[in-house]
Amino acid sequence: MDSSSSPSEPGLLTISAKIVVAGGFGVGKTTLVGSVSEVPPLNTEAWMTEASEGVDDLPPDGTKTTTTVAMDFGRISLYPDLMLYLFGTPGQSRFWFLWDDLSRGALGAIVLVDTRRLDQSFAAINYFENDSELPFIVAVNLFDGELAHDLDEVREALALRPEIPLITCDAREPASAVAALQELVSHTLSLAEVSESGRVRAHA
Repeated sequence: MDSSSSPSEPGLLTISAKIVVAGGFGVGKTTLVGSVSEVPPLNTEAWMTEASEGVDDLPPDGTKTTTTVAMDFGRISLYPDLMLYLFGTPGQSRFWFLWDDLSRGALGAIVLVDTRRLDQSFAAINYFENDSELPFIVAVNLFDGELAHDLDEVREALALRPEIPLITCDAREPASAVAALQELVSHTLSLAEVSESGRVRAHA
């Protein structure tokens, strides 16, 4: 991991912020939190059983055997003076009641998207567009390390507003995940600066 995620320097005032990592079922939230966390990540994964058949829309690669039933948690020193606490949401619709609690007090959110199953992303984006005031960005997770669709096509398919950043991210790669977190922080700070000028409200 690069120097942007190094531990805080002695004597430097460090602030902390809460970040939500959201998205549909199986889009890579647990993977992203685990790839960047400087402490052993906490997760509430449970083995998937026959009870989930016909309820959860499984990823197409067929390799997912566990699922988050409450949240994922990790911590990263994004900058020497900024500590982020990462909270990954459960993806299945039957656990969406937890999203309000996990989002409370957060600085912003990353919504992960799997372009192989874009229909799984609409609910998460709708939540942050209409039911939350958190700034957010959308990150296309690069499964197999490849971008299957042009980002402009993805934006159009998701009906994503032009002012919401849309980026790519490989949740398995710490440097890529860190870059996504940096993009979110920059986006949030830019909204706050505009808000202070009195031109717009400080949320996407």
